[in-house]
Amino acid sequence: MEGEANMLSGEHQAKLRSEQHGRLQRAWAEARAASDAWEKPRHQSSHATSPSPEGLDRPGSDPRAFLTTLFWAMVKAAAPENVLPGHLPSPPKGRTVVVGAGKAAAAMAQVVEELWEGPLSGVVVTRYGHSPDYQRRTTRPRIQVLEAGHPHPDENSVRAARRVLAEVSGLSAQDLVLVLLSGGGSALLTLPAPGLSLADVVETSRLLLATGATIQEINCVRKHLTVLAGGGLAAASYPARVVTLAISDVVGNDHTVIASGPTVADPTTFADARAIVASYRLELPTAVNRHLELARAETLKPGDPRLVRTQYVLTATPEDALARAAATAREGGVTPVVLGCDWQGESREVAATQAQLTLETGDREKRPFVVLSGGETAVTVRGSGQGGRNTEFLLALALAFEDLGHSAFTAALAADTDGFDGTGTNAGAFLFPHTLARARAAGLEPQHLLDQNDSYRLFAELGELLLTGPTYTNVNDFRAILVS
Repeated sequence: MEGEANMLSGEHQAKLRSEQHGRLQRAWAEARAASDAWEKPRHQSSHATSPSPEGLDRPGSDPRAFLTTLFWAMVKAAAPENVLPGHLPSPPKGRTVVVGAGKAAAAMAQVVEELWEGPLSGVVVTRYGHSPDYQRRTTRPRIQVLEAGHPHPDENSVRAARRVLAEVSGLSAQDLVLVLLSGGGSALLTLPAPGLSLADVVETSRLLLATGATIQEINCVRKHLTVLAGGGLAAASYPARVVTLAISDVVGNDHTVIASGPTVADPTTFADARAIVASYRLELPTAVNRHLELARAETLKPGDPRLVRTQYVLTATPEDALARAAATAREGGVTPVVLGCDWQGESREVAATQAQLTLETGDREKRPFVVLSGGETAVTVRGSGQGGRNTEFLLALALAFEDLGHSAFTAALAADTDGFDGTGTNAGAFLFPHTLARARAAGLEPQHLLDQNDSYRLFAELGELLLTGPTYTNVNDFRAILVS
């Protein structure tokens, strides 16, 4: 059995390596094609000069500022004021009710407030501290903004969910429900299913997050523990027309996963949720186990008549936002090598892979270049330290380069586009070739901190955190490795 396991592991590693090589080959080809397309018009004019966008720092002069500029390019590409106009539906004959949840909910509501012509009412919920700009700019808001807990729901999450449910109940076929969704909506809009308490849902969420489970797995379980997820909001809104405007923060932009899919059919089942719990060997609260076993109220499934009058519009995706960051790099004279937005798995494993891919890119690409990627990695919590998935990625990246015997990069930045890396106050952090040496000189042991999931401490003590505050959007992670 042990020999078989090793053989399968080797086959799996070979498959992963093949996939990574294919990904890199595509990234090289796209980078070269884009570079050729960029260079051609410049050479056609004797007066052409290298582009130098205002405010864009050259990587050689200030790598930190250059990478920060790329981060903000990605964030701004997904800002509600830039992506919602043009997607608003026509006013109905009856009422227009706006509801929503997510870290971008207040900013999305602001756009609707400014652009909507006609009567309007409703309520949205966002994370604590993510609505001051809305409150300042809107003197008499027609859409009320509530705040609640994230990543774990709290009593205000339950109150917000009840308010949303009340807003959409009793509507007619002449009415419109405009739903504004973004990352974080699952926790912010939590109404436990009958027989479950908020404590049951919180404990289940805590256990799932600590395992390193994917967001798809986490939200599958969440959908079967709460009322509005998995099509529940659409069912409650029926027979009104439902239009959802969403900013995607999930790999693959799956409508059923974004904010746990409150307005779409859910392909997962109670059996799927039980299988996920079993695969991670979770010891859940007794009431949750009983609820999953009884499976009395399934989520809405494809073909349900209550979904006939629903429409779903993706207004921003990680791919489009990362493409804007790549274009900004190219405008600054740096070749972007885009590895895609589908990166998942353990942060430290992704870091090891991307360190190797960066070295391989250095053998082929003209410098300077920057390796860009998005997605949502995970951290299996084994230690007692503090650190989000992005700081863990960076610390593991530094150690991976060290193990490879190279300091083949100029600088790196990894950050969450919502402005918060896990439960910390930072969006992410910066990494430089001398970071490990500085840490050791300060009495910090990088490998020990990684083992304890304490990456935040290292970057905080070295003054290398990226602090942005709320960005009022969320298109997942941004990672950039600069070689100049």
